[in-house]
Amino acid sequence: MAVAYESVLLIGGNVGDPPALLARAEALIDERIGRIVARSRDHWTEPWGFEDERLFLNRALLLRTVLEPTALLDGLLGIERALGRVRDQAVRYAPRGIDIDILLIGESVIDLPQLQVPHPCMHQRAFALSPAADIAPNWKHPVLHRTVLQLLNDLRHPVPALGRDDGMRAC
Repeated sequence: MAVAYESVLLIGGNVGDPPALLARAEALIDERIGRIVARSRDHWTEPWGFEDERLFLNRALLLRTVLEPTALLDGLLGIERALGRVRDQAVRYAPRGIDIDILLIGESVIDLPQLQVPHPCMHQRAFALSPAADIAPNWKHPVLHRTVLQLLNDLRHPVPALGRDDGMRAC
């Protein structure tokens, strides 16, 4: 029998009806991927990495699943596609109806071409850390050895060790 583990996901979007799309994404995740055991409050934020007049709705989910990490990723990408997401490899940051990111998987560090865990940019993004802090404030980043709440506070009061030499990929 497979062993269940917990993962922190970030879901978000700014096109169409974000509350409805996130609700549908949550239902599909719970149905196809694993059990959602906690969800953050909603966070409306400015776009990151591009200009757009629409705010993003972001929400973190604490998920319990038995899927292996690459199967988890494949399942989440399938949900994105089912909800109309078409990824353009030439455009990294753009408006979208749904985006589902894996932020953390237990204490795992995964560095595959298709999957990096912890998410390589999460420590630089308040829109990811704020929702994650709602549901997992004490979850320790396995590379930076700081909790989600500490990383969020570091964005307001930068710590020199979290600069370009932090061992994480560039965002």
